[in-house]
Amino acid sequence: MTKHPGAGKGTGGHAPGVHRTAADTPAGPPWGARPGAAGPQTDRLRYLDAATRQIAHGMNLDETLRELCRAAVPAFADVALVHLYAPLPVADDPADSSGVHVLRLHSADRAPPPGALGSGPAPSDADPVQAAQVVHLAATGPLARLLRAGRPVFGDLPGIRSVVAELLGVANTPGALPPGRRLILAPLHGRRHAIGSIVLVRGPGRADFTGDDLLVASQLATHTAVGIHKAVLYAREASAADTLQRTMLPPSLPEPAGVLLASRYLPSSRTAQVGGDWYDAIPLPGNRVALVIGDVMGHSLTSAAIMGQLRTVVQTLAGLDLPPDEVLHHLDEQAERLGSEHTATCLYAMYDPVLHRLLVSNAGHLPPVLLHPDGRTEVLPVPPGAPIGVGGGGFESTELHAPPGATLLLYTDGLVESRDSDVLTGVDRLRARLREAASGLGPPTLEELCDASLGTLGAGVRDDDIALLAARLEGIPPETVAYWYMAPRPQTARQARRLTRRTLRDWGLDSLVESAELMVSEIVANAVRFASRPITLRLLRTDVLRCEVGDDSPLVPRMRHARPHDEGGRGLFLVDQLAQRWGATRVSTGKLVWFEQSLPGDQEPD
Repeated sequence: MTKHPGAGKGTGGHAPGVHRTAADTPAGPPWGARPGAAGPQTDRLRYLDAATRQIAHGMNLDETLRELCRAAVPAFADVALVHLYAPLPVADDPADSSGVHVLRLHSADRAPPPGALGSGPAPSDADPVQAAQVVHLAATGPLARLLRAGRPVFGDLPGIRSVVAELLGVANTPGALPPGRRLILAPLHGRRHAIGSIVLVRGPGRADFTGDDLLVASQLATHTAVGIHKAVLYAREASAADTLQRTMLPPSLPEPAGVLLASRYLPSSRTAQVGGDWYDAIPLPGNRVALVIGDVMGHSLTSAAIMGQLRTVVQTLAGLDLPPDEVLHHLDEQAERLGSEHTATCLYAMYDPVLHRLLVSNAGHLPPVLLHPDGRTEVLPVPPGAPIGVGGGGFESTELHAPPGATLLLYTDGLVESRDSDVLTGVDRLRARLREAASGLGPPTLEELCDASLGTLGAGVRDDDIALLAARLEGIPPETVAYWYMAPRPQTARQARRLTRRTLRDWGLDSLVESAELMVSEIVANAVRFASRPITLRLLRTDVLRCEVGDDSPLVPRMRHARPHDEGGRGLFLVDQLAQRWGATRVSTGKLVWFEQSLPGDQEPD
């Protein structure tokens, strides 16, 4: 079959010829030539069996019509033209019985003229058949009625010649149409409405079509219509499944200080069903970030629903600032409560850019790969653990050093496992692609690393979904961090003001000293009221100035509006007025109250 945007144009207005071999067409001699030894009826049955199976091989619209043309030309006809409604009606949508409809030429194929070698346009006097690119037909006109009837007809019947002339784009005059019964018009009919037509033409030197050939054309059209219906529904389901999957993934990634993030998600190209792969990046208190990757087994709406629930549970648990092993433990418990037989794998990594530390726990997922700044790759030694939903727990948190400038790669098994490659081989290939990407003159960007990780999978056939999360662990330089422990006593607020003032002056942030001192004093004084253990004070200078005060009380302060005669209650109101942003978060050790201030214009770091 030839995609034919120019049918009816060019030399003689002919579609390109296609040279056929025995492997291109169903078994048996060209139809209309001498019959086989077994008799014409047996030949027709054999031909139909091979042709209908060939048409069924098509997985999409183009493949279905290509297989139709390969089955029809030249074994049954010398020319095959396919017009389809634009847009195509599908499913059980009611047919529109009013207005003007449009048929567009989708496919055209023809056998070479006798004696021609290879492919190419036929001489203009050897084959007068052409095709109309666009046909406008009234819903109640003769062509529309013929297509709705769904029965193939000969082109020389009274009342049909004008319809055929429309499809061929020629005048209904003597000599403009193939003479005799050399043309069959076979409607393509879905379950409830017409979807197009097939025109089959025999050239000079072959016998005319017979009544039995009408039955053959009917079968070709019926199986082609079924294939078109299946292909269009498949494409719509695949698009809907992909949209559903993507709505369950993060619409964008956060931009925490000390780490750069990039991601990829590619749905399987072999199924229209939604999968259960997901990834996430969740900011945590103290400038840390949780990096999550997971995979619910199976491809179905149930898998997607479970994935959405597990992802929500992980986000909730991350907000409690639990260690990675406890997050997976509670996730496993929640999965059991869901009462589903589906299992999932999940890897949860917590990155601290100040301490340059990774804390990782794994639930049956593939271990992450770390690309070092010097180009070396390492599969992190993380105990695998049991998958989520199996029960039994036993998850461990592994602490690892995260060199500044290293890149952590989390991925699902679709990236490294396929029909012709096991997981170990796939991981080795992934590491080789990462090393090659890092061997250039400069360090590769995260986007370049993601593209390199996918390799040819980005444009090729994929057996499974692929989720990929890459994190460049840049870290926060120690000279931009100040950290203290202070006893919870009345003098602590004054001590905190002094430490803040000295640190900001050392950093050249004199213009922020007065406001930062006031806010630190208010927050520390509030912490002293409830803390029973030492209070923490941390200042960080990144793209903003951030102050964090932590204590062991879970009571989170709330801003309230003090009355004129009240002596207190104005601390958080002042913080709210002076800070660019502020907040209070419960953590596993108590709570953390923080605020941020914009740096002066000439003090912003590169």
